[in-house]
Amino acid sequence: MIAALKLVPVWAWGVMVLVIALCAGSFAAAWFWQANAYGKVVAKYGETIATNEANHQADLTLIANAASAQAREALAKQQDAEQKNAELDAKLTKERTDALAQNQKYLAAVADGTRRLRIAGTCSTGSSGSNVPKTTSTASMGDAGSVELPAAVGRSVLDIRAGIIADQAALKAAQAYIRDVCQAQ
Repeated sequence: MIAALKLVPVWAWGVMVLVIALCAGSFAAAWFWQANAYGKVVAKYGETIATNEANHQADLTLIANAASAQAREALAKQQDAEQKNAELDAKLTKERTDALAQNQKYLAAVADGTRRLRIAGTCSTGSSGSNVPKTTSTASMGDAGSVELPAAVGRSVLDIRAGIIADQAALKAAQAYIRDVCQAQ
């Protein structure tokens, strides 16, 4: 076999070495070029991922900030409504307490006899639809006057008045709450 190799001219050996060197060089060049191209693809893909992650983080930050602002606004509205409600409650409770205290003074005055409850009114006589019959006597007390009620009846009337005061205060409170607190939101 060695003798057969000696039959090949030297220049053929040179060409063969040159072909092998060119093949190896081409292989190495292709390898480096492919690795470089793949590196660029990986780098570009990495940049895209980083950009997408940054955009995603920015979107999450915007959403969180908007939600936080909305929550702060809702809390401020709630606190404002609670403040208005407390002020309204204090005002209306004072008004009701004052009115009931005045009614209690009236009740005490009627009970101890220092005041009397009178009801003023007029009666028309003889007109259609009237329950008061027309009198024919010449002596009359007139159409206008007042009726003084006994103390027990006066206390009952003032108790009824106290209930009316409480009901009116509750109605006024409900109307004010709807007007000042509910509609303000």
